Amino acid sequence: MNKIIECVPNFSEGRDAHKIVRITGEIKKVKGVTLLNVESDADYNRTVVTFAGKPEAVRDAAFYAIGMAAEIIDMSRHKGAHPRIGATDVCPFVPVSNATMDECVLIARTLGKEVGERLGIPVYLYGEAAIMTERHILPDIRKGEYEGLPEKLKNEKWRPDYGPVEFNENVKRTGATVIGAREFLIAYNVNLDTQDIQIANKISGIVRASGVVLVNEKGEKVRVPGVLKFVQAMGVYLKEHNITQVSINLLNYKVTPPHVVFEEVKSRAGKFGVRVTGSEVVGLIPKEALLAAGRFYTMELSEKQIIAAAVERLGLSQLNKFIPEKKVIEYMLGLD
Repeated sequence: MNKIIECVPNFSEGRDAHKIVRITGEIKKVKGVTLLNVESDADYNRTVVTFAGKPEAVRDAAFYAIGMAAEIIDMSRHKGAHPRIGATDVCPFVPVSNATMDECVLIARTLGKEVGERLGIPVYLYGEAAIMTERHILPDIRKGEYEGLPEKLKNEKWRPDYGPVEFNENVKRTGATVIGAREFLIAYNVNLDTQDIQIANKISGIVRASGVVLVNEKGEKVRVPGVLKFVQAMGVYLKEHNITQVSINLLNYKVTPPHVVFEEVKSRAGKFGVRVTGSEVVGLIPKEALLAAGRFYTMELSEKQIIAAAVERLGLSQLNKFIPEKKVIEYMLGLD
């Protein structure tokens, strides 16, 4: 049986269509790989690419795409709403069919070494591929972003797992890259009918697992956990649409599925006098997550009707039209 591994690299370019085509062209040329989805956001100035295929082919496609991004993206000029540390900001591998997490870890570490040595890019390993415990969580590695990279590289604690350890001219252009292995993650954003980023930030702090740090009556800093498990969240202002979003990563959609997050954000937003207008999935989503949402909102029996109910009630077509045949990973890979 064929092994299928998914790769979801995020590139720090969301405005220049020609550059995005050049990057995805490197993926398309590799035999044994299928390009599943390309989503760019001008406000984030970021493109999320999803492709899948045989393990070795997926690794090769990722290397070529990272190489092209390093060639055509200049991080010293990059501006965008989403946190980032390099031209290829993050590159995770995900087991999909007949593949194991251990295989994804091996691919991530092999690719990391190749990117570091052949392309001269500092590489940090994260997720299940992390060698150092403190590098398991992506936001911890990305803290300080590209602008903080020169100082980060001087810190022995943040010595890259592979590649150069100094901020040379090449690194000035490419930044660093975070490569890893993880389970399926859903990038899910909830839209708020307000331009007030402080409200989006407050809601994010309430719902995300890590919560917020507050100062108690003794003047001590105390972390107050959020209400949802396996959720990362931050507030983002979208200039193009003149709204804010609670931008979310669902690290375990089986524990905290999209509809639970949507309803929680809607409830919290209402307390601030703000309306939730819809949501969006960036990249692909497992069918199971949509079915769970549909069953929460409807008593329909057919799969098509249940998914249609999920799309409607989550407002998934508010910013970009949501077409299940192009957004559900099982449909895209013919695994259904």
